[in-house]
Amino acid sequence: MAIRPRRSALYMPGSNARALEKAKTLAADVVIFDLEDAVAPEAKKLAREQVMAAVAGGGYGTRELVVRINGPETPWGREDLAQAAKAAPDAILVPKVSTPAQLVEVCQALASTPEKTRVWAMIETPLAILNLREIAAAAEERMTRLACFVLGTNDLVKETRAELDQNRTAALYWLSAAVTAARAYGIDVLDGVYNAFRDLEGLRRECLQGRQLGMDGKTLIHPDQIALANEIFSPTEQEVAWARKIIAAFELPENQGKGAITVDGRMVELLHRQAAQRTVELAEAIAARNG
Repeated sequence: MAIRPRRSALYMPGSNARALEKAKTLAADVVIFDLEDAVAPEAKKLAREQVMAAVAGGGYGTRELVVRINGPETPWGREDLAQAAKAAPDAILVPKVSTPAQLVEVCQALASTPEKTRVWAMIETPLAILNLREIAAAAEERMTRLACFVLGTNDLVKETRAELDQNRTAALYWLSAAVTAARAYGIDVLDGVYNAFRDLEGLRRECLQGRQLGMDGKTLIHPDQIALANEIFSPTEQEVAWARKIIAAFELPENQGKGAITVDGRMVELLHRQAAQRTVELAEAIAARNG
């Protein structure tokens, strides 16, 4: 499957019609139309109607459109899921997925929805962290459509009573465990939000940490955060040039069939070629996304 950039995933409140329209002009790779946390109970029905109309109406270009529904156990969740299945966005983001069994009801509702609509899972409870391997393994069942984890770090902090310093020390176990489980079963994983949206230096620090941990991108709460996330989760020119050099070296006649070669005085193996290929594919996907 072709790589799809998910460097920046911006939550937009479904109850705010102006925000839904503005999202058409923003440089986010992913727009998450939120029916859950960002919407007051009395506005849930309106938000659902506006979001489904936005998905159906299009106009978002190459941006990936995701609908975060309310949990199926809430008064709004089942109808959210039914309407989202009809609208067929790129993905449906399910909150508080703590066990793989919770994905079964979702996939049943998607039985007649086009295959392109994937399922994303919010990882935001202590039980989800304990069950990460089992939840990620659900991706092996095609019917689940599971394609991405999204970290809900605010909820995890609340539920565990942890206190985060600027290095998110208390959260490192959650973050690394989620990345490890996701990679084991071939799905993407997006880092949690950075709440102080005017603190761009803090956001930079957290994006860099997320990339170092292996995240594919960052979930965001404000348009001003998009540019930084796109910058940090994009391969640099130097990284792309090095990746192309590795690929070219392995393609030389004298290196055919070799498992390890030397490039500019450094030993590189087939695993480095595989990583290089992904770097180039991601860079090309970003270039295509930017037109």
